[in-house]
Amino acid sequence: MAKNIMIQGTMSNAGKSLICAGLCRIFRREGYRVAPFKSQNMALNSFITRDGLEMGRAQVVQAEAAGAEPDVRMNPILLKPTTDVGSQVIVNGRPIGNMRAMEYYKRKRELIPAIMEAYGSLAAENDIIVIEGAGSPAEINLKQEDIVNMGLAGMVDAPVLLVGDIDRGGVFAQLYGTIALLEPDERARIKGTIVNKFRGDRRILEPGLEMLERLCGVPVAGVVPYMQVDVDDEDSLSSRFTRDTAAKLVDIAVIRLPRISNFTDLAPFERYKNVSVRYVGKPSELKEPDLIVIPGTKSTIADLLWLRGNGLEAKINQAASRGTPVFGICGGYQMLGMSVSDPDGVESEDARTVRGMELLPIETVFSGEKVQRQTSGAFPRMDGVFSALGGMRYEGYEIHMGRSGARLPVISKGSVYGSYVHGIFDADGVAETMLRALCEKKGADASALGSFDENAYRQAQYDKLADAVREGLDMDLVHRILWG
Repeated sequence: MAKNIMIQGTMSNAGKSLICAGLCRIFRREGYRVAPFKSQNMALNSFITRDGLEMGRAQVVQAEAAGAEPDVRMNPILLKPTTDVGSQVIVNGRPIGNMRAMEYYKRKRELIPAIMEAYGSLAAENDIIVIEGAGSPAEINLKQEDIVNMGLAGMVDAPVLLVGDIDRGGVFAQLYGTIALLEPDERARIKGTIVNKFRGDRRILEPGLEMLERLCGVPVAGVVPYMQVDVDDEDSLSSRFTRDTAAKLVDIAVIRLPRISNFTDLAPFERYKNVSVRYVGKPSELKEPDLIVIPGTKSTIADLLWLRGNGLEAKINQAASRGTPVFGICGGYQMLGMSVSDPDGVESEDARTVRGMELLPIETVFSGEKVQRQTSGAFPRMDGVFSALGGMRYEGYEIHMGRSGARLPVISKGSVYGSYVHGIFDADGVAETMLRALCEKKGADASALGSFDENAYRQAQYDKLADAVREGLDMDLVHRILWG
């Protein structure tokens, strides 16, 4: 049976996911069979496994770092927010329905058998399980029915390292206050603290670290530097959305929908130094891009009405009429059609039909059964600026409730394109072919783009992450905690 170690945080976005991914890579390089585990994840950025099951993107990243096939057992419960007070609940990769927060809270403990079965089978196949918590273990209102932080640590008898984010300030209060709010048996599970996202000379921190150890009664397991690594983000806290990106040789505008999901579809373009990928939330930000992308969303109708209400729909239609390529993915693809209908209130409690953007000849109807599958094949023959993609291979996955009638992986009309396939830009040569076509359209020198090896780049980023985590942590202490 595998040994385990759990990473909990003082708050959301303290860096738990990356620390876990770094540890997965470190243990893998040391020769161990490693699997990540997060009993309950809340994120719109998800993934479909080889067997057609849905799981959180963070555990996919951690699995890749560990050299393991992404497996839904690594994330048995996934919550995908549909409204401000409710989520679609996915158990073992399949949706079981939409629930308001209070309903899910009352039913959480019913899911413990599924969590323990998933964990037990992973533990039987691996040497080490790296477990990620969620939010903070000191959320007093949630502790009674906890199945993801100290509640889970107790069920699987896991030692815990507590991570605090120094970049946002107040890290000593974060760590000490969190530990002080725990029950005695929970406090006993904390075996060390980690100061994460530090910029500067560690020697400056030493007095504070010594006091922290005295107050908390556990050692500081490490000070991990602020890391500039390019791995998939879990949710909308992504720094992608806030960075100021000036237009470059090729300028791509991505519509920042309120309920945006799977925005990592754009990652292949972001890795070219002479390509700008800007996230746009209002008409004045759109400007004159070379390509407009409407990404996936968890609520197609609501986000389409938002797009219409704030004026972005009109700006996109004007750009398309001038020949600017527009590419919609999943929910963005549905928006580009003639209409979107939800007769049974699948997406929300309101049954309704709304007019689409009328740029593609499709009509979407939502039904109760969710499409979840990996997919691959060849691009069909297409018109417009991206005609060179015809015949090239693609691979990706589909996650959607709506059906739009079309069977082709990509539908096109002029230079407007739509696809249900997440990751459709990932396969070798696809992003580069598109970027070269955009350069040719504007008369720019495509040689300035350079070339890109996606897999080699990804593996290098995991190694870079592991090196930074290893440098920052006391790995001798981590191994002593792990092996008891």
